[in-house]
Amino acid sequence: MSFQDVITQQDYKTHNHVKYLVNYHFVFIPKRRKRVLVGEVETRIRQIFPELAIEKNWDILALEVAPDHVHLFVSVKPTDTSHLVIKAFKGRSSYLLRKEFPALLKLPSLWTSSYFVSTAGNISSDAVTKYIEEPHHASN
Repeated sequence: MSFQDVITQQDYKTHNHVKYLVNYHFVFIPKRRKRVLVGEVETRIRQIFPELAIEKNWDILALEVAPDHVHLFVSVKPTDTSHLVIKAFKGRSSYLLRKEFPALLKLPSLWTSSYFVSTAGNISSDAVTKYIEEPHHASN
């Protein structure tokens, strides 16, 4: 198996001499795990996140808003670190939602400071390891 057999070039983006694929999966929750992400609040989150993504030149690959948590799968540039990406989504949404929905002001903050993040690409870590460890590299 060659590396090129596993990777499809259409998934990759190019920017300033870099070819990349950086996808983050985030999960985060409202303060005290309150079930406040419903109705118009959920609808508004589904508007705010894509607007921010367009502004930052990010691609939302998947978004699920549950009453007490959010799953966000987003593709970003390699210069955009995970903590800055989540800060942008949580910060913008908290500011706008608390301004538009006064009931959310009952919480000390909309989001907890915690979050889950993992990276994902179109091939597994095992596939990369196997490719790197193939004997053809030793002959070069």
